[in-house]
Amino acid sequence: MTIATYAPELLVQTWFNTDRPLLLSGLRGRVVVLAAFQVLCPNSIGNAIPQARRIFETFEPQDVTVIGLHATFEHHDAISAAVLKAFIHEYRLKFPIALDQPNPTSPIPHTMERYKMRGTPSLVLIDRMGLVRKHAFGAVDDLRIGAEIGALTQESDAVALTRNSAA
Repeated sequence: MTIATYAPELLVQTWFNTDRPLLLSGLRGRVVVLAAFQVLCPNSIGNAIPQARRIFETFEPQDVTVIGLHATFEHHDAISAAVLKAFIHEYRLKFPIALDQPNPTSPIPHTMERYKMRGTPSLVLIDRMGLVRKHAFGAVDDLRIGAEIGALTQESDAVALTRNSAA
């Protein structure tokens, strides 16, 4: 059995599709879906980006926040904030997207390293209390991830109701 740990804050170079930087601690009370991708990764383009969009369009924003994380660990010279901005525009992505902060001592950017991601695409589910509840590498089945997100929203509601009735 895996013990849930608190999700580390994201270390971000630049944010897109949000008027202010997002902090995971500021998103407590919502389930957070962190979808890590790269613009040059075929599995990211074919699976992770469309799935993140479907999650964003399916769940209520007060219940679930989707955050895209562009984690450049290959082809550093080819990827810039301008390239990512054009990608976001071309794919018409509406959810907040973070450009992971480069690590001067490693090809692995900071947030990717903090979460011990093996590559892209990666998907992390964070519950309403800020605990990492799922960490997946590669494609994840839509039905399964939708059920897991739904269960986390319900589980968190039940925990909150139990706490409120005990007070």
